[in-house]
Amino acid sequence: MRSIVYVLTALAVFGMAFWAYRENYVTQQVLKDSKDLHRQIGAAQVRLSVLRAEWAYLNRPDRLMELSEINFDRLGLLPLRPDQFGRIDEVSYPDEQLLPITNPVDVSTMSEESNP
Repeated sequence: MRSIVYVLTALAVFGMAFWAYRENYVTQQVLKDSKDLHRQIGAAQVRLSVLRAEWAYLNRPDRLMELSEINFDRLGLLPLRPDQFGRIDEVSYPDEQLLPITNPVDVSTMSEESNP
């Protein structure tokens, strides 16, 4: 009987050692993947900051004005003037749609019933 317990205990120890060995390698792989993702995120943030700087550089008002003057014949762009914008009182807002009353409640009869 003792030998069966010893064999089962040894098998359990071997099984747990195998499980721990596999979990160790899985954990190391996940940590490696996590570091790779952090590195990719950092590179993407650097690329994004460069793209934002390029966008700001390309959208300089003096550059855009020069481009619009160069391409006036083809595009026909004119500078913005204040009279091209509307006033707030000229904006038409849609009418508020009221919800239909499907089950009306008569309040006057309810108050008479509650006061005997």
